Amino acid sequence: MAFNRESLPTVNFVDFGDGTSKSALDIGKKLFEACRDVGFAYVINTGIPQGQIDGMFDWSAKLFALPIDTKLKAPHPPEGWKHRGYSGIGREQVSQLIFDPDELRAIRAGKFPDFKESFDLGSEDSQTLPNNWIPDEDLPGFQIHATNFYNTCREFQLSILLPALALGLDLPKDFFLGYHEANENQLRLLHYPGAPTSVFESGEKGRIGAHTDFGTGTLLFQDDCGGLEVETPSQPGVFMRVPPVPGTVLFNIGDFLMRWSNDTLKSTLHRVRAPPRRDGQGDDGTTKERFSMAYFMGADKEKTIECLPGCSGPDKPRKYEPIKAGEYINMRLNATY
Repeated sequence: MAFNRESLPTVNFVDFGDGTSKSALDIGKKLFEACRDVGFAYVINTGIPQGQIDGMFDWSAKLFALPIDTKLKAPHPPEGWKHRGYSGIGREQVSQLIFDPDELRAIRAGKFPDFKESFDLGSEDSQTLPNNWIPDEDLPGFQIHATNFYNTCREFQLSILLPALALGLDLPKDFFLGYHEANENQLRLLHYPGAPTSVFESGEKGRIGAHTDFGTGTLLFQDDCGGLEVETPSQPGVFMRVPPVPGTVLFNIGDFLMRWSNDTLKSTLHRVRAPPRRDGQGDDGTTKERFSMAYFMGADKEKTIECLPGCSGPDKPRKYEPIKAGEYINMRLNATY
């Protein structure tokens, strides 16, 4: 697949059906090519209703508009890996690509905070990571709508996305399903508040630094603000803007699936920057707030993975030893906080 520096590939699932047709195989191959060459793709006709997406953005805006004391009724636990509940502005610092000890200490002390707040939730059935909700009297209806949206994303993951990935890799369409039975997924609602443009230009504040995701893959829903950037595959260190496109969802590969595929699939660096100043009289010196929602997919923690069939051979030796999903994710999370 030829990569156009100005845009990401688009994968259309409209004819995927139950995954048994020639069209489904073709879609799987297109998804595979996008994940191999770029690591990111716009996906359309996912079956996730646009009305439900828009509604979840509305609920996210209501959540983050609550007084801070109310949001802190559902605090993120002190353990960094327990992604449930509310995290205030600057609490989570992405330090994945920072190696200098002094700079790491400064970031983790909050001196260069990622200027965002978030709310995390997962399966209501989880025994190890129970959800931590804002009390219903403070935000009536939020819990049911957020749970429904999470479940809709999981349905797409299991019925279309993972089968398409398997077909693209010349595997049985249900290959990945047995590794994703425990519902080890996470929905993160994100709010990047508006602020004086000067604090972003000076580097005093950022939105989120360059990083890769840790799990199997991610679905990202954007509002109309923009700011996402993805590293250009042919030019390391050069980032291209990935504007929101109505009717699309973004999908990207995570580090775990990159390892699982013996680096056949690409987990690509990405970041969020504040949008540039507006030209003319529309520029009031402030940066527009941004909302996004990320659905992170993870394999069952007790499942051991090794190189996928077809991803190694005499000219491509296996790079990695078998590992349990939980061991891998815990190892990577230590670099985030």
